Amino acid sequence: MKYLITLITLAVTGAVCFGIGYAINITYFNDKTPTQPINFSHKIHAGDNQIPCMYCHIYADRSRVSGVPNVARCMGCHKVIKTDAPEIVKLTAYWDKKEPIPWVKVYNVPDYVHFTHKRHIKAGLECKMCHGDVASMSKITKVSSLEMGWCLNCHTKRDVKDGRDCWTCHK
Repeated sequence: MKYLITLITLAVTGAVCFGIGYAINITYFNDKTPTQPINFSHKIHAGDNQIPCMYCHIYADRSRVSGVPNVARCMGCHKVIKTDAPEIVKLTAYWDKKEPIPWVKVYNVPDYVHFTHKRHIKAGLECKMCHGDVASMSKITKVSSLEMGWCLNCHTKRDVKDGRDCWTCHK
């Protein structure tokens, strides 16, 4: 009888852990390709036209976040380029109303994570190491989880132990 209770307890605990893990996974990965207010193509901009990431994501080399381009940055080109295209008409509407584009964030890390794009850019890492081959994506898709294990795997391979990263606590 004692073994049966232990077995049932283990089974219930395992099922609960599996359920919680599954719920977190579904929540985290459910929308790997969110619908954006404007159907922006990285393939056209970064791929075909070879616009560097840093042209639009202007804060990546000096901030925690990479930043998204404001409407003025987009309109710098699209006042004259493809002005009658449906997605550019949407862009122009934001410009005319003096409203920011409400982009939907694709990559999120928990608030307790101290991550900076700046340190990774200065270390010489290319954006595609974490974000994939964005220049070939018509619609941006999350290609890495950015979970702790994923990050630690990269830091371990690169032997990053400068005392200011996760190795300080997670030895």
